[in-house]
Amino acid sequence: MGFRRAKPGSTLQRLITVAPESWEVLLYSGGMADRIRVACVQLTSRDDKAANLEQAERLVARAAATGADVVLLPEKWNFIGDGGGLHDAAEPIEGGGSAEAMAGWARRHGITLVGGSITERREGRERLSNTCLVFDPEGALVAVYRKIHLFDVEVGGHVYRESEGEEPGEEPVIVRAEDWTVGLSICYDVRFPELYRILALEGAELLTVPSHFTLHTGRDHWEVLLRARAIENSCYVAAAAQIGETRPGRPSYGRSLIADPWGILLAQAPDEECVISAELERPRLEEVRRNLPSLASRRPEAYRWPAAT
Repeated sequence: MGFRRAKPGSTLQRLITVAPESWEVLLYSGGMADRIRVACVQLTSRDDKAANLEQAERLVARAAATGADVVLLPEKWNFIGDGGGLHDAAEPIEGGGSAEAMAGWARRHGITLVGGSITERREGRERLSNTCLVFDPEGALVAVYRKIHLFDVEVGGHVYRESEGEEPGEEPVIVRAEDWTVGLSICYDVRFPELYRILALEGAELLTVPSHFTLHTGRDHWEVLLRARAIENSCYVAAAAQIGETRPGRPSYGRSLIADPWGILLAQAPDEECVISAELERPRLEEVRRNLPSLASRRPEAYRWPAAT
């Protein structure tokens, strides 16, 4: 708890401009921010880590310049390659160059940075983790989420087997960011609605979905799935995506988006590296939950999970 400066153009800065007599209340990090600006960074990451970090740094700065309070990077923003290259590029959290870079960007711009995901190497474990790190405006690591559902599929003429080199995470994670409760997830997780229902019941107001969707699945499923997760949980959804050929012959879909709790798109990216942003309003979320109280109307005592097979 403490004071932090307001970024030019940020929600706090705009409030301060309107109501200077309330500076102390607004700047105190324990206050409630009913409106925040969220930005998604859309990238084409490849197997050149230095180039990826350089481009991500530029686009995070651009996102912060929109007045964003929260900035979201896509899945595996720092490196995308084959199994051997991915293993060589994996990093620990503590002392890892990508984690240190993200901490510095968050601190420099005074933002909460939801760091998409990186491939994490963990001591004593044979397989890697697909890991989302969240940094607060002081650059402190405040949450770690490891992707629960691994992409083992055959689509568009390609075979994907994430589980060959990565292990799944074991628990959902929520984090307080800019006085909002944020539920974390990664890409393929979006096909498992039970995860998002747990996040919503734990208090999530914003669901983040950093992704690397294939073109084949994305053009039919991307928007539908994300809007469904927003509607059924009465939550905002922010999804930052990879765009273009991250690996030869394997185009990714892009179309990063931000949706409101009614499923309306507030922003969607064109087919290029870019930044999108939108303002999230807690009164809008509360209105949706009040007028269509599907979360409150649940009857868990009537639900019976089938026996495990």
